[in-house]
Amino acid sequence: MAAPAAGGLVFQFRDARWLPDPVLGPSPAVRTPQPVPLVIDNGSFQARAGWACPDPEVPGEPLLRFRSLAARSRGARGGAGAETQVGNDLGSPEPLRWLLRSPFDRNVPVQLELQELLFDHIFQRLGVSSQGCVDHPVVLTEAVCNPLYSRQMMSELLFECYQVPKVSYGVDSMYSFHHNRRQEWPCNSLIVSSGYQCTHILPVLEGRLDAKNCKRINLGGCQAAAYLQRLLQLKYPGHFAAITLSRMEEILHEHSYIAEDYIEELQKWRSPEYYESNVHKMQLPFSSKLLGSTLTSEEKQERRQQQLRRLQELNARRREEKLQLDQERLDRLLYVQELLEDSQMDHFHKALVELNMDSAEELQSYIHKLSLAIEQTKQKILHAEVSIEVDVVDSKPETLDLDPLGSEQSLEDVESIHEFEPLFAEEQPEVEKPVTTVEPVFNLAEYHQLFLGTERIRVPEILFQPSLIGEEQAGIAETMQYVLDRYPKEQQALLVQNVFLTGGNTMYPGLKARIQKELLEMRPFQSSFQVHLASNPILDAWYGARDWALEYVNHEEGWITRKDYEEKGGEYLKEHCASNVYVPIRLPKQAPRTTEPLAPTKVLAASVGNPCDLA
Repeated sequence: MAAPAAGGLVFQFRDARWLPDPVLGPSPAVRTPQPVPLVIDNGSFQARAGWACPDPEVPGEPLLRFRSLAARSRGARGGAGAETQVGNDLGSPEPLRWLLRSPFDRNVPVQLELQELLFDHIFQRLGVSSQGCVDHPVVLTEAVCNPLYSRQMMSELLFECYQVPKVSYGVDSMYSFHHNRRQEWPCNSLIVSSGYQCTHILPVLEGRLDAKNCKRINLGGCQAAAYLQRLLQLKYPGHFAAITLSRMEEILHEHSYIAEDYIEELQKWRSPEYYESNVHKMQLPFSSKLLGSTLTSEEKQERRQQQLRRLQELNARRREEKLQLDQERLDRLLYVQELLEDSQMDHFHKALVELNMDSAEELQSYIHKLSLAIEQTKQKILHAEVSIEVDVVDSKPETLDLDPLGSEQSLEDVESIHEFEPLFAEEQPEVEKPVTTVEPVFNLAEYHQLFLGTERIRVPEILFQPSLIGEEQAGIAETMQYVLDRYPKEQQALLVQNVFLTGGNTMYPGLKARIQKELLEMRPFQSSFQVHLASNPILDAWYGARDWALEYVNHEEGWITRKDYEEKGGEYLKEHCASNVYVPIRLPKQAPRTTEPLAPTKVLAASVGNPCDLA
């Protein structure tokens, strides 16, 4: 939990940016004497990858940890092509929220193009050359009761695209269970696995998953973050854009907890003393310089002087540019007049046509008017250099009937002067008004604070009461009771002796006590049960997959070779202690096609005949 700032329980949002994953050089130990397995925990929230190598030089922890997200930009205007960013290379998800894509639907990978991007990122950053082939065995986690189509596409991607020698699939919560299993623990267990998208209740009998009685609840950290965002946006509509999903996930991870008794806890929050001592105030970023009322009279006067000087410089530069353009036009008109004086009538008439004029008198009129305009502009420039006051005459448009060549520039000058006219008028009041400082009537920092009261327990409570967000599903307690009722009492007693909690969404404080309370209510009088929490609910799945790979790397159990893939199909699965149960596809037998039944139909048609003939 973040440390509170000075002045009470006020917490700052960290808004941490993701650092790009470094490109790691392959260690010689991962290839000698033979390529070691590559362990990938393919989670819907975060992917983790590392080596299963017994050599102490190779770290026994995941070397890569990144969000299972990808974003593809549309390309820059300069002609650069579209750029694809994966995981931590995104930096921050909020600016690209509308571009983010995930290969998962719930917790099942279905977009294999995006899954290929994740694999490319893993192989590239771990220093594995994936151009020709990936010659390392791969241990990959998959969802409970994973659909055969998803496994088929994943096997096709690994064997056809990356040419892996062999692959093994396992359930992440089962890997976590075997990693945390101690000597005194029984082989039977009831696993409660809650992740980013789903929550599963998994019965384990004699160390193997009983897939027929597994149950899934379509609630996890994703739904909790969206629910908290909706609550706070309704509570603070003025900070709608600042209440982002990333900040909601930070609040869930660091400031939420599960009440042991939800109704009793709500009664506590009704007390003002309890509220003041337990409310968490999240400070949103803000800037006091955005409000003009916080400026002193001297600062306002100085700002006005700076604006006045900038406007004077801009006006002087526009006068000089206008003078230069008018002088060029006058020189051109005088050149045409010299052609008339030199009796070069052909060139003179041709020049008049170019200037869109009809006679020499019209040319003389334009020369006279343009000469007067130039003299007026020079006088204004001289006057502006001597006087520090703004010339009022300059704020009025100069409407001179000049030649058509200069009509477009004159309109631009008139429009620009009209734009600055109210600014000059504001800087020249007849009687200067005293500058008064308006003090703010509220605390600006407190206005940008989110007060987290009952939201701290209300949002995680959806795991036990999905009806809070309108979901017609059973909560964890009801689902556990439903799963236990499918077994005889003897097996129920064995299952509850080891209720195992794993997954990133089980890290709420108070979850273990709440599960114990629910079991105490549903179990018979004086019956015993035990609840255990994984030592590291987030990474234990990867650690368990690494332990399995180190133990079975030289065995055939659990490994699907390329020969198995070609003979039995991509949906084929070799079972092991942490895997799903393989259920092969059973196609219905098609009846043989015969032409004999068609004869009676023809006979019937012939006997009926045409109704017109009967008539």
